[in-house]
Amino acid sequence: MTFTLYLLTLGCDKNRVDSEVMLGKLVSTGVFSPVDDPAIADVIIVNTCGFIREATQESIDNILELAEYRTSMESPCRALIITGCMSERYSEETKMELPEADAVLGVKNIGDIVKVVAEILTVKLESSLENPRAVSNQYVHNRHIAYIKISDGCDNACTYCTIPSIRGTYTSRPLEEILEECRLLNHAKEFVLVAQDTALYGVDLYGKPRLHELLKQIADLPKHPWVRLMYAYPEHLTHETVIAIAETPNICKYIDLPIQHSETDILKRMGRKSTRENLLALINNLRKKIPDIAIRTTLMVGFPGETSNNYKGLYNFVKEVKFDRLGVFLYSQEEGTPAALLPNQISQTVKQSRLEELMELQQSIHYEKQVAKIGKTIDVIIDEVQDDDFVGRTEHDAYEVDAIVNFTTTDGFQLKPGDIVKVTIHNSDEYDLQGVLATQ
Repeated sequence: MTFTLYLLTLGCDKNRVDSEVMLGKLVSTGVFSPVDDPAIADVIIVNTCGFIREATQESIDNILELAEYRTSMESPCRALIITGCMSERYSEETKMELPEADAVLGVKNIGDIVKVVAEILTVKLESSLENPRAVSNQYVHNRHIAYIKISDGCDNACTYCTIPSIRGTYTSRPLEEILEECRLLNHAKEFVLVAQDTALYGVDLYGKPRLHELLKQIADLPKHPWVRLMYAYPEHLTHETVIAIAETPNICKYIDLPIQHSETDILKRMGRKSTRENLLALINNLRKKIPDIAIRTTLMVGFPGETSNNYKGLYNFVKEVKFDRLGVFLYSQEEGTPAALLPNQISQTVKQSRLEELMELQQSIHYEKQVAKIGKTIDVIIDEVQDDDFVGRTEHDAYEVDAIVNFTTTDGFQLKPGDIVKVTIHNSDEYDLQGVLATQ
C-alpha cells in the first residue's frame, strides 16, 4: 500500500525546515511518495504562515483552494491537514472555520504528523528517524542549498510581533546536533542558518553566544561549503561573529540585519534596543572589518506614531547607509500585540506611499552597486541549468531573496546546480547581473 503526498509550504525559511521534517518523517515510513500536483495526492498538507494579517489570508486562500480536492468525488484526496503558524495562532478558529480539514496541528506538534496521518488513513505507520531531513532533502528542488534552523522561538518581545506567542521562548539546538544534521546533508554546497534571531544562538544553552563557533565549525566541514547567515538581530551581533565572517573564506561575506527602523524613538516604541547611533556604528564597523560584505536589512514603515519627520529620518538613513540589499514592509496591526493598542495608527495610503518611495530609492542604490560589478570576475553558485544558460548567485545574494546572475557558456562545460564557477560580468539590469563563464 502506497500513498501520494502533496505538501505546500508558505511563509519563511523556518517553515521550510519544518516542512522538510514532516516530509522526511512521512517518507521514511516507506508508504509515501511526494508529488508536485495536488490533484493526484492522497494526502495534502498545508504548512501555513500567520505572522501578519496578509500572510494569514494567503494561507486561508490556499487552504480553501486545496480543500476542493478533499470534497471532490474525482479527487483521490483522503486527508487534508493544516499545520504551521496560522494553525498555532488561531487553532480553534481554524478548526471551526475550515471544517474541510481532517486535522489541525500547530508548530509545537509537527512531530506528531505520522501519528495523525495514520489515524486519518486508518493504517499503521512507523518512523523512528532521528534526523528526517536526511530523507526529505532528496525531494527538495535545489538540494545544494540546505536551510539549518539553529533555534526556535524568540525572547525579543518586539511590540509589533506575534512570533513569541506562536513559537514560544528562544530555544537553541545543541551545537553538536546541528553539526550532525549538516554532516547528514553533506551533499549541500551552501548552508543557510536561520532562526528568529541567529545572533543570540547559544545564550540559553551555554550562558553565552556561540554563533561564531557554530559558523566556523560548519564552515570547516568536508568540502568547505558556503555558510550564509540570516536574521541576525543587530542588538546581539558579537565581535566574535564579525571576526568569524571576516576571517573564514567560505563564510559568505553577507549578513541579514533586520533593523526595522533607524529612528531612536520609533525603535524604542517597537521594543528594540538599538538607536540610530548604534546602528550606524555597527554598519560602519562591519564594512571596516569586512570591506566586501553585503548588508541586507528589512524596514517597517507606518509604525504607530511614525511622523513625517521620523519617516524622513529613515529615508535619509537609507540614502546615507546605502544597504546592499533591502526589503520594506508595511506595519500590520496584529491583535494581541502591544503595538496594536498604540494611538496614532497610520493610514494604509500613507504607509503604501512611504514603502514605494523607499523602494524607489533603494532601486537606484542597488542598480549603482550592481553596475559597479561590470567587468569583474566573481564566484557564482549555480542554481538552475538549461542547456548553455545558467542561473546562479554571488555570495552576496541569498536564494529566492536577492539578485541573480544569468550567464552563458559556449564551451560545452558540464555544469550542474551547486557548482561554484568564475563568471565575468558584462551587464546589469535594474536588479540582476548578466555575464559569461570565465575562461577556465
